[in-house]
Amino acid sequence: MNGPEIHVEFAPELGLFVPHGRRGHATKVVTDGASTLGHVVESLGVPLTEVGALVVDGRVSAFSHVPAEGESVEVRAVERPQRVPGAPLRFLLDVHLGTLARRLRLLGVDTSYESMDIGDAALATRSAAEQRVMLSRDRGLLRRRELWAGAFVYSTRPEDQLRDVLDRFAPELKPWTRCTACNGLLRDATKDEVADQLEGGTRRSYDVFAQCRGCGRAYWKGAHHEKLVAIVERALARGSGSS
Repeated sequence: MNGPEIHVEFAPELGLFVPHGRRGHATKVVTDGASTLGHVVESLGVPLTEVGALVVDGRVSAFSHVPAEGESVEVRAVERPQRVPGAPLRFLLDVHLGTLARRLRLLGVDTSYESMDIGDAALATRSAAEQRVMLSRDRGLLRRRELWAGAFVYSTRPEDQLRDVLDRFAPELKPWTRCTACNGLLRDATKDEVADQLEGGTRRSYDVFAQCRGCGRAYWKGAHHEKLVAIVERALARGSGSS
């Protein structure tokens, strides 16, 4: 490129996305004179879903700004908690985030999940059609213009993924109200209503049940309940300001 030369500095939180030589200080970037600043930032490795603001020579600028010679650009990370305008906060997760999807549903957060790889274009289109925040570790997917909104999931560990999403978006938590299998809403159910899903030991040992209004799956406080309670309690403690 032979266009204007600018200076770009990335926030420390964005260091994951940029080459080591561009971290921690402003570096020179030669542009083509026609591309928008948003395009330039993405070409340097940072999805715009992770950018909170672009500050050009001390003033906040639009992603559509075309850089001029000598401009200094500060690329800031998104502020937390991040507010998503429009529809109630809902999420869409790709095929690689199944555990995170189940934990968000456990907390009562409206979370759709694709258990099959339907392709980036279809995911982005669904995000827009349903106004869901796309959560993914696929940087290419997060660069798609069709997305309604998106966010990069920084960790590969489900515990850290959940902590990061709750910290970033601060969704309203309503534990034990959604089906972890299909995202449907739960209702109280009698033992007779779910009897066909119960083995003998469960039928004898438990009397309190819930059932998904969507898929019909039955729930009770079984062997893994204490582990689930711990996940819920940690999430609620974070939401109340506890460490």
